Parts: sequence; C-alpha cells; structure tokens
Amino acid sequence: MSLAEFTLRSGRLFRTRGSRWGNRHLAAYLGLTALIAGGLIAAIAAAISDWTALAGVAIILVALSAIWIAGGAATALLGIAQTARPSADPLDDWRPRGSTAILITLCNEPPIPLAQYLCDLGRGLGRLGLRDETQVYVLSDTSGASRIAAEEAALGSLVASGDVIYRRRARNTGRKPGNIADWLTNWGEQHDFMVVLDTDSRMSAGRIRGLIHRIEGQPRTGLLQAGMRLLPGKTRFGRHQRVSSRLLSPNFGRGLAAWAGASGNYWGHNAIMRISAFDAAVTLPCLSGSAPLGGPPLSHDFIEAAWIRRAGWEVELDPDPTGSAEDGPQTLTEFHARDRRWCQGNLQHLRLLAEPGLNPVSRLHLASGIISYLAAPIWLIVIVLITSGSVSVTGIVPVVMVVAVLLIPKLCALAGWLKRAQTKARRRVILRASASELGLSTLLAPLVMVRQTGAVLSVLIGRDCGWKSGRTPRWHLPRGLPEAAVGLSVIALAISVGPAAAAWWLLPVALPLVAAPVLIRALDAGA
Repeated sequence: MSLAEFTLRSGRLFRTRGSRWGNRHLAAYLGLTALIAGGLIAAIAAAISDWTALAGVAIILVALSAIWIAGGAATALLGIAQTARPSADPLDDWRPRGSTAILITLCNEPPIPLAQYLCDLGRGLGRLGLRDETQVYVLSDTSGASRIAAEEAALGSLVASGDVIYRRRARNTGRKPGNIADWLTNWGEQHDFMVVLDTDSRMSAGRIRGLIHRIEGQPRTGLLQAGMRLLPGKTRFGRHQRVSSRLLSPNFGRGLAAWAGASGNYWGHNAIMRISAFDAAVTLPCLSGSAPLGGPPLSHDFIEAAWIRRAGWEVELDPDPTGSAEDGPQTLTEFHARDRRWCQGNLQHLRLLAEPGLNPVSRLHLASGIISYLAAPIWLIVIVLITSGSVSVTGIVPVVMVVAVLLIPKLCALAGWLKRAQTKARRRVILRASASELGLSTLLAPLVMVRQTGAVLSVLIGRDCGWKSGRTPRWHLPRGLPEAAVGLSVIALAISVGPAAAAWWLLPVALPLVAAPVLIRALDAGA
C-alpha cells in the first residue's frame, strides 16, 4: 500500500487524539525520515574517496543535517497525502457555554494599528452575538512617557466604551510570560478560555468563534493552535515571505498536524487555551546560570505546549489559516534580529530535552527547534571541509540528492495547489509564484546560513541578545559585508585548493553571498 493510500484510509485527520491512526501517522513520518536521511548519508558516504578522521567528522555532521532536512521532506509528503479539512463552523444559533478572554500583549509597539483592529474585532464579535461571552484585554508592558501617552490616547475610546480592558504593568517582570501570568492572577478565574494574540497578529471574530466552539466540544484539549497567513508585505522581502508562506505552509501544516496528533506545538500567539489547563500545568523553568543558555527561556511557547501535554492535556494544531494572520519582518535586518532571539531561545531547549515526564513528541518538537539552528553551522563546516580538500568527495550524486530532498516540500506544495486550481490562468499564476519563490529562496538560503551560524556562535561564546531591548549598536558593518566576506573566502579557498571542476557546486552558495550587499538593498526596497 502506498503512503497516500495508507494515510487517506486512516480516517479523519484532525481527530487523532492518541488513537492508533495518530500513532500510524507518526510512524509514517519517522519511517520516511529515516529512509530519506539514510539515503542521503549513504550517498555522501559512498562519494567520500579517502576516509580520514575529518571524513568521519563530516559524515557525523552530514547525518545530523540529513535528519533535519529529511524530517521536513517527510512532513511535506505526509501533508500531500491528507485531505484538507477546513474547520467546521458552528451553527448560526450556537452560543458558547463559557467565557473567553482575548489577550493582546503590547510592548513599545505602535498602538494605532492595534486600536483599528480592535474596533473591527469588536464589531465582528457583536455581529456574531459574542459580546457577552468574550472580553478583550490589552496587556501592556510599554515604557517611556511619550509611548505610554500615545498608547492611552489610541485605546482611550475603546476603554471608555468597555470594549477593552487596558492594563499596563509598571515593571516588565518575566517579559510576555510574566505579563500573561500577572493577568491570570488577577482575571483568570473570571474566564474559561483565553485567546492569545501579539500586537502584530490578527484573528477574525469568525475564527475566534470557531476555535471556542471546537475547544468547548473537546474537553481533553488544553491548547489549540491555529494556522496563520502573513499580512501583506511592504517590501520585496516582506512580499517574498508572504508568497512563500502562502505556497508552503498549508501543506506543511497538514503534515505536521498529522504526525504530531494530540502532542502538537504552540507558536506563541493565534491560539486558544483552556485556562485551567494552562494555569495548572505551566510554571516555566528558570534555567540555572546566566544568559544566553541560562536564565528565563526566551522561546517559552514550545515549553508551554510541552508542559500542558505532560499534564495529560491534548495540544492540537488546526493548520487552516482562514481568519488568522501575523505580520512578518519587512527587512533582512529585522528578520535576523528576530531570528537571533529565536536561536538563543531554541538553544536553551538543549537543557530541557531530558526533562522528566515529557511526551516523546514534545521532545521531538524541542529537538527540531534546536537542530533548525545547528544545521546552519553544520552545513557551513561541511562546505569548508570539502572545499579545502580536507574531505575528498567525488561525483555529483550527493549534491543532486541533497537538492532533491530540499525541493520535496516545494514540489508537494506545488502539486497541491495545481490540483486545486480550476483554470489554466490560475495554474499559470501558481507556477510563476512558485518559480519566483524558489529562485529568491535559493538566493537567500546562503545569507541565512551565514547569519544563523553567527547567531549560534554568539550564543556559544556567551553573548546574550536580550529581549526586544531596542538598543542600537554603537557601530555595525555595512549591510551584506559579512556575507560577502564569507563568499569571497569560500571562493578563494576553492581556487587555492585547485580542481575548479570540483567547485562548480559551490556557485549557488558563494555567488549570492558575494552579491549580498546588492541583494539586501534590493530586497529591503520600500522599507
């Protein structure tokens, strides 16, 4: 039986709460990951012509990266085998039995767009008859007299009308988790559920209503994470991220929801939680030692999901992005700043992998987040070892196989979109968008690899990035110069070693790095 036949016969995708079908989805994912990773490792091992100590190091590093990219390919393959099932809408006359708080955390961010969104959300909740069963809270950690005044002015009319309860803490203790913990202490007992949003994330009243309906009908569910789209971009880079997300996320999300089952994950916002489950299960650990690897965890969302699951509650992903969105970084500088925080937070999870009582799938989520950042320095080290001649690799089969595995998620997503396209014109649009996304992602991948390598090294030498500190460095290199320096170094190393014919595969890595100053300026246009 093929994987597609197997998964399509396995029943309803989103009802996999620890059932045998959920286990089979996980088994399919693990089996595919092992198969693809094993093929990659075997191909690269066969291409190594001289087994030295460094060759042994290289194959270990390759194995770690192969498992990472194979997991992504397996998730995409599992996704394409699923039947997309949009969230079931409640009947028109349905009303919630419990009370839901809608929490928006705010910290030194522009308040006017938030106020406009809350006006629209309030009207939407009113049209759906949910005003009595929901309450919006804006939980502010903003500092600075001018920013506080702007915030209070923007939200003043909503507070006066009772549509919003506004609370600003005098001290930002515990950052966002501390902000929500403070709310739980003061208001949590008044509500049954909480929908968590960031200032730059959005959910429609209809989608919130659907999440309430679903979690009320699933008494074992402690957390339900909604899929998300990206809001329209303001720069070429922002628009690229949105196109990439729209093309790839739906299929990948279906695959992730299938194998994670009742042990899903949390992305920090655009999710609904049962307050009794969150309040009882989640007491975030404070890691011993100082930052960056110690102290309060920066990436708290994965931990919260794992802790809720450990307490016996189910954590689910509804990958449907309808009515759920967030804003993304609009420049590469903003992207790298956010990615640096995520890198530090995910590497802190190294110290939690052996935490007693965690569900194995929760450990897998933590491990995936860790390797997602370690993969960048691993690949860079492998490239340097091969380029310098320290590891002798012959033939093009390993390169072809790596490229093929990296393309699987994109090809699966493309197949899904083309299958749903109703007209030739629609298919042409999808093909153009996919080709553009592939080209730009190929150019950006080496730049991200270099920056993530720098982020990992920064954490390992003990540099703490803080949390949205807003501090501007006293000095910084021109945009793209570090990437260009790495690209030129790789080319110089390849030339010094000798065989130019063996270095052709470096061009897709080295040339975007050399062109980084121009590429970054072009992508940031409009910022």
